[in-house]
Amino acid sequence: MPKVKANGINMNYEKQGAGEPLILIPYLSADNACYAFQVPEYSKNLTCISIDLRGGGESDKPEGTYSTELFADDVVGLMQALGIEKAHVAGVSLGAAVGMWLAAKYPNKVKSLSLHSAWSKTDPFLKVVVEGWQIIAKGLGSVPEMVIKGIFPWCFTPELYASKPDYIKALSDFVRGRPVQPLDAFMRQSDAVISHDCESHLGKIKAPTFITFGEYDMATSTRFAGIMKNNIKNSELLVFKNCSHAGLYEKTEEFNQKTVEFLKRHAG
Repeated sequence: MPKVKANGINMNYEKQGAGEPLILIPYLSADNACYAFQVPEYSKNLTCISIDLRGGGESDKPEGTYSTELFADDVVGLMQALGIEKAHVAGVSLGAAVGMWLAAKYPNKVKSLSLHSAWSKTDPFLKVVVEGWQIIAKGLGSVPEMVIKGIFPWCFTPELYASKPDYIKALSDFVRGRPVQPLDAFMRQSDAVISHDCESHLGKIKAPTFITFGEYDMATSTRFAGIMKNNIKNSELLVFKNCSHAGLYEKTEEFNQKTVEFLKRHAG
């Protein structure tokens, strides 16, 4: 697992494939492996660089205040360390919030932007949801178990739980098998979610942007779609039917097909 010095910390990443670079930014509490169902498809045409954010995976977990803007600065530092002038950027949830800041603050660094289950500014409802996850994490004393018991129900529909219990178990086992995020690092990352506000900067995003939501997502729902679509000039919106917050797992085949189509249109 290679690491580079970026913005004062050691950042871990995985590289696979050939072609133009695609930076894959993980969601809250996850590491680079969260895109395991996407990288085999994406890497057929692109060089996938899946990263661990500050506080997650095998990247450094320094003390201090984290923010989505700081995460974006870290990613740009990683790009500079790897000699990447410009890249496609994709993220889910927290990863999308980071990608949003990256494209707004460093528009010349981003060739295309994929924002899945994103939000422009944390509202009172999302704040309460994330604070609930923090309480569960403290109570259980385990970030992986909090993810499975606290975050999963916000990510998947009741129908998926009912129809594919073995799949839910497999995803739970996957979470338990990854590097364990320390509780204090989760608190700093989740505080960054709570403080996220890129709303007034959306107009600075110049890259062609693909915005997707799950039809039944409540956490970062389509309530954010209008302001993002209207303020990011070169953007398109897709809502996945019968899907919640984690389309990349619940509608994997469709998610991969639509995202690959977007990436191919803006490669070259």
